[in-house]
Amino acid sequence: MEENDAPPACSVQYDWISLGSDLTDLILSYLPIRSIVRASAVCKLWRSIVTCPSFSTRVSLAKKPWFFLFGQNSIFIKNNQAFAFDPEANEWIRLPSSLCPSPCQEESFLGSGGFFFTTTSSTTSRFSYSPILCGLWRETSPLRFSRCNPLVGVFDDESGISRFIVVGGVRFIGGLVDIEDRLAVEIYDPRIDTWELCPPLPADFRSGNSSQWLTSALFKGKFFVFGIYSCFISSFDLKFHLWSEVQTLRPPGVMFSFLLACTDQLVLAGLCNTPRAPSFNLWRVDEETMEFSEIAIMPQDLLNCLFDSDEDEKFASLKCVGLGNLIYVFNEEHHKIYPACVCEINSNSNKCIWRKLPDLPAPVNRFHKVISFCSQIPLHSVLRDEEDGEEMLG
Repeated sequence: MEENDAPPACSVQYDWISLGSDLTDLILSYLPIRSIVRASAVCKLWRSIVTCPSFSTRVSLAKKPWFFLFGQNSIFIKNNQAFAFDPEANEWIRLPSSLCPSPCQEESFLGSGGFFFTTTSSTTSRFSYSPILCGLWRETSPLRFSRCNPLVGVFDDESGISRFIVVGGVRFIGGLVDIEDRLAVEIYDPRIDTWELCPPLPADFRSGNSSQWLTSALFKGKFFVFGIYSCFISSFDLKFHLWSEVQTLRPPGVMFSFLLACTDQLVLAGLCNTPRAPSFNLWRVDEETMEFSEIAIMPQDLLNCLFDSDEDEKFASLKCVGLGNLIYVFNEEHHKIYPACVCEINSNSNKCIWRKLPDLPAPVNRFHKVISFCSQIPLHSVLRDEEDGEEMLG
């Protein structure tokens, strides 16, 4: 064959076929989620591999969780926008407007454990959920307590069925927040479409019991609740339905912090006021003793790039979410178009690698409320949506 001669098309096709289904399965599993979705349209063999339930389940569990950012504009609903960051492809994806909550749902919109959720504090006490990026919403039987901005978690029971736990939140009476009612914990069983009432949050959390003041983490069969500013912490045992004693978890100098469940450890991430300059620190937390030890500090230049002001209040818009071994820190103010960075923790060495995220895809509207969370991506839901003609991932 001459040097400039290209191989016949049939030989290229034969090379791919000769790989066999097992090796093709392995190669496809290493692709980012969006690339897998596109690969499913290449040929029948690839389609059969990608749509196989075992492949979908394995890939969904192996992929790094995505970072979701939903912006709501209180004046112009059409300015609502939704974005998702794929850490393996290192790119932002603009999600279709159909995934943004509608006006009747926007009291509470959040995500966790592969699902989107909406709740309402109206008398109807609605609660709806949808597999992430699926667009198929289902409404449950009414909550016992209407609530706005609760904490929501997803866990598997002993039979492997996903259940939802709803903790805290606020409800309105005559247009005013009812601060006296702590709202019982409720756990949803999808098999019988019922909510089980459990003990409410400990009274220590009464003054700030919504997700605006609390953060949560599912870890080793417990649902941990932590006060972002109060630093109170307690855990709810998902098997025995009991709350632990309330403790205080406050490293020296912390102004506010967030509790996260990483792959094999609880992590506290917070802003510290130090003599030299404010710093953003990570601590490993022992779930039994609540003792903590420092893991890493965000590089100062990276922290500075999230802000462009020297005012003391500039850090109030700093937020943090995370899952797996990824921790995202971002500024929820519009003036710098919501910049963000991520820290990846090596589970074996606890070594941390920090980097800035790419800018959000323009144009980016101004939002009055920013909703953020991390979640695994259920590949089967995305593929099912592609079959129905909905291009959720573009």
